[in-house]
Amino acid sequence: MRLLAALFAALTALFALPAAAETYGTPEALLEALYSYDTRQTDETAPSLYSPFFSEGLNAVWQADIDKTPEGDMGAIGFDPVISGQDGEATNVEVGQPIILDDTAEVEVTFTNFEPVTLYYTLVRENGGWKVDDIASQQGEYPWSLRALFEGN
Repeated sequence: MRLLAALFAALTALFALPAAAETYGTPEALLEALYSYDTRQTDETAPSLYSPFFSEGLNAVWQADIDKTPEGDMGAIGFDPVISGQDGEATNVEVGQPIILDDTAEVEVTFTNFEPVTLYYTLVRENGGWKVDDIASQQGEYPWSLRALFEGN
């Protein structure tokens, strides 16, 4: 009986591992997982809904923004950067061919969220896999980059 309980506990722990434990061997695999991720799986203490996919550096600046933002105020990011908006969802997602230079990659992702959207991802190889280090949009009246928004630019 104890063996069965121990086996059950081990299997439960295995299936409960967070997405943060995942490593993605290619930029494409990371971005495909990101766009199919159910954000309800994210640890509620994480800085972002997408923290499992973000680099340590991006998670750190996001957390620093949370820490310095007064209770009840909105921090630097008031939208979902993965869908480039406050509402909607990314459909017809197409991940472009990455440009890889050593441990950094640049990848263009296009999708529809009410209208066509193009985002530019900067990825870094970290802890044996790829992670998102920045997301940028050059569209519209207000182009943005997560890193620049956190830096107040």
